[in-house]
Amino acid sequence: MSANRTRIVPPPPPTPIERFLSPFGRFARTESSGGVVLIVSTLAALVAANSPWAGAYHRFFETPLTLRFGGQALEYSLHHWINDGLMAVFFFVVGLEIKREVLVGELASMRRAALPIAGALGGMVVPALIFTLLNLGGRGASGWGIPMATDIAFAMGVLALLGNRAPAPLKIFLAALAIADDIGAVLVIAVFYTAVIDMNMLLLGFALIVALAVFNRLGARRPYIYLVLGLAVWLCFLKSGVHATVAGVLVAMTIPARTRIDTGEFLERGRQILKGFDEAGPEGPDILTNHAQQAAIIELENTAEAAQAPLQWIEHGLQPWVAFFIIPLFAFANAGVELKGELANAFTSPVTLGVLFGLLIGKPLGITLFSWVATRLKLAALPGGCEWRALHAVSWLGGIGFTMSLFISGLAFTGSEGLVTDAKVGIFTASIGAAVAGWLLLRREKPCDVPEVPPEEMAGG
Repeated sequence: MSANRTRIVPPPPPTPIERFLSPFGRFARTESSGGVVLIVSTLAALVAANSPWAGAYHRFFETPLTLRFGGQALEYSLHHWINDGLMAVFFFVVGLEIKREVLVGELASMRRAALPIAGALGGMVVPALIFTLLNLGGRGASGWGIPMATDIAFAMGVLALLGNRAPAPLKIFLAALAIADDIGAVLVIAVFYTAVIDMNMLLLGFALIVALAVFNRLGARRPYIYLVLGLAVWLCFLKSGVHATVAGVLVAMTIPARTRIDTGEFLERGRQILKGFDEAGPEGPDILTNHAQQAAIIELENTAEAAQAPLQWIEHGLQPWVAFFIIPLFAFANAGVELKGELANAFTSPVTLGVLFGLLIGKPLGITLFSWVATRLKLAALPGGCEWRALHAVSWLGGIGFTMSLFISGLAFTGSEGLVTDAKVGIFTASIGAAVAGWLLLRREKPCDVPEVPPEEMAGG
């Protein structure tokens, strides 16, 4: 989720406030920063839930919040608004990343996509089977989707801590695998974790998505069109019974991914505008009073906007909000498990064991096995310069389920707090174990001289 950029010219001298905030900016630009903030939020939730203020912590997130539109009202708890509202923005960004990877990334061709898709398929099927075998016929049987997910923020954060011991091709493999994994998770949520469906609201939601697609084809690029209709789609899905976060992914698919001008036209226009800016001369003491130069700057801004796809700058603009606000807030609201007297009992629960073994054993086993089968069938090839030992080491990081696993556990066990707690214990334990195992295995790898891949080429899930 980081957004490092290579500067062509040095930036202007920093202002006093920029100098003060520069350490925070440098932290935010590191690959591991999102994972660090997520860990802090999770620990804060665990401390709050096991402190004398546990009651206040839980009551806070059950505070009802109401939005009124004329005679209509939406009233949900704060916890519900976070999980169904803010998380729709997270899924929207996931949808943008999926679309970008399918168009121009690692999923753009079957040859490039075959290995991560095979790995993702194995990383979903094997954990689900392990969970099902341990919970067949039991109260927790509906939780089979919990160990299927990978938390890309955590996983990429662990890779970032390893520096050049994590080969760049494997970073791309893990990122593409997580995107394919996200596609599977969205489908599972939409198909298997949906309540009773209101077909009228669902059809209206899909009609609005078609309208968004039409606006895209007509060349509409202003974000307010997609914001207004996107909110309407979210509301329709919220009322339809299909989980509202699915709307985020579907709306993302309608965001324009084309630029209005190509690089050659951008260069030509840019040169002409800068020439005009130079020729405008010192009409005033500075740009503020030079109307010709002001006009040139505005024209340059419009040209720069035309050279970027809305998908590109919307994703870039939302990523910091998702990484440093939405996901940490989701973790703080959902990771508060009361461990006193329940931890030992949880490890005897089939749900805890199903999640634990599904993520910690099923994920690396499924990813490695299905990737190996794909290469043996000549459907895919290992990333350049990488061996099976390194791919297997990275596959352990796929067992860091955390964010998506927590999300699915809330859907699978609605109204069953005991089962949700058991699932959370399994998620926490497995995610920590997978992170440590992957880190230790990758530390044994020799430093890689392959150039680092820019973060914008590595999708986040």
